[in-house]
Amino acid sequence: MPGKQFMCRRISAGKAEGEVMISRDAVCFYLVAPETGIVKEKNHSLEGSSVAGKILVMPSGKGSSVVQADGLYKLMKHDKAPKAMVIEHPDTVLVSSAIVMEIPAVYRVDRGFYENLKDGQKVTVDADNEIVTLE
Repeated sequence: MPGKQFMCRRISAGKAEGEVMISRDAVCFYLVAPETGIVKEKNHSLEGSSVAGKILVMPSGKGSSVVQADGLYKLMKHDKAPKAMVIEHPDTVLVSSAIVMEIPAVYRVDRGFYENLKDGQKVTVDADNEIVTLE
């Protein structure tokens, strides 16, 4: 049976499916250990959790262009980056980083997505067709 689909807008092309990790806080990839993907920022809602291979749902990014792009690049080099990102409020640094590093990313997902979303749920992000599917 197909899952529940929600329309969105593409930031970076591609398609990925996997387990959702929901961040209540903005994410600075420079404060994520590149060797493990574990968030090391104190008092962050994901502190101690690994973003590696997850569909990361987050309100926004934070940090300067250098630290944000460098942090995400290092995660990519260690194969610990998120598979895809769903961003409520994308900024130019995060948008350009996702595009350059070819991580599927979307924004403006229908509100029902957030109301139905649970941590660990299986999700497909099809940025090419601007559809997010909850399994």
